[in-house]
Amino acid sequence: MRFYTKKRRIPSITIVSLIDILAILLIFFIVTTTFRQKLSQLQINLPESTFAAPSAAAPVKKNIILQIKSADSVTLDNKPIALDDLAEAIEEAQETYPDCKITMQADKDAPFGAVVKVLDALQTAGIKNIPTMTRTSTTH
Repeated sequence: MRFYTKKRRIPSITIVSLIDILAILLIFFIVTTTFRQKLSQLQINLPESTFAAPSAAAPVKKNIILQIKSADSVTLDNKPIALDDLAEAIEEAQETYPDCKITMQADKDAPFGAVVKVLDALQTAGIKNIPTMTRTSTTH
């Protein structure tokens, strides 16, 4: 007696349809990704100003932010720096990026002596006018 046995078909996965699904998922994730700007390591509480006007956004190649939290916490372009080395670091940044724009953010509780030392370092580096960042006041 001869029994008939069915031959089992070997299962196969269609790679073409998997590649299509992978491509669609890749396009979806690329389109929906938000590109974030690096945030600084210092938490700066900007002072309020009722008369400060928003600065005109001009196309600049490099924008360097000078942040003052306290006499010990000063950063230049998100890199901690000592107040004594600030003038040389600003001059190096100007040599590296000749069209750079330096903007200062000082915490409202930053000691005035530290702000004066930073302004002296800016004068030593040859920077006369420096824009500062403030928050607009909610009450007039």
